[in-house]
Amino acid sequence: METPPAGPAPPDAECPRCGTPYAPGQEYCLECGLRLPARTVVTSLSSGWRRRVRWYPGDWIWPALAALVVAAIATGVVVAATWGHGNGSTIVATGPTRTGTVTTVGTTTPTSTPTERTTSTTSTAAPPPSPQQPSAVTGPIAWPAGKNGFTVVLESIPTTSGRAAALDRARAALRAGLKDVGILDSSRYPSLHAGYYVVFSGIYASNVDATSAASSAKASGYADAYPAAVTS
Repeated sequence: METPPAGPAPPDAECPRCGTPYAPGQEYCLECGLRLPARTVVTSLSSGWRRRVRWYPGDWIWPALAALVVAAIATGVVVAATWGHGNGSTIVATGPTRTGTVTTVGTTTPTSTPTERTTSTTSTAAPPPSPQQPSAVTGPIAWPAGKNGFTVVLESIPTTSGRAAALDRARAALRAGLKDVGILDSSRYPSLHAGYYVVFSGIYASNVDATSAASSAKASGYADAYPAAVTS
């Protein structure tokens, strides 16, 4: 049986301008006269493209695809390296610990168990400070019976206002720091005007001493203080 003759080999490439196939080694397109490009890898790739797809974007597609492939490979390498460093862990293999008993003939060494010493510290809380007691204010004094002398008159309260009002004024004088503050009824002493409770400070033997004490009383806030004689 005779073998049919082989058909003509398919052309290697097509003209970039008109798409007419041309044979290897052909310099010019027989259809449009274009000088054909030299045979390169890009030429072979473009020819293969045209044999499958009529539309061909141009030779720039191959460098672009190569750059895209290189970028994808580089990205994969970076991701793999980052993943490897991030998830890396060190595994330490430990063997079982064997516990054995060593017996020494003729010598017995007792095993002492360390005992934790606990020191109990008892803290005694200090008692709270006692509230400060206010200093006691000595109450108003009375003029000694049958005593003649001099004093400092701080205030004169009419007897119609009551002894309680005079008592309050006398206590106020004591809180102000005056000494020997007392109350006397002026009606019982001829040297004083009758009808008043006299709030006085001090019992002096001379008018000079009483005058000096009156100056101190004025400095303490009793501007109307004055010395006076008290006679029975």
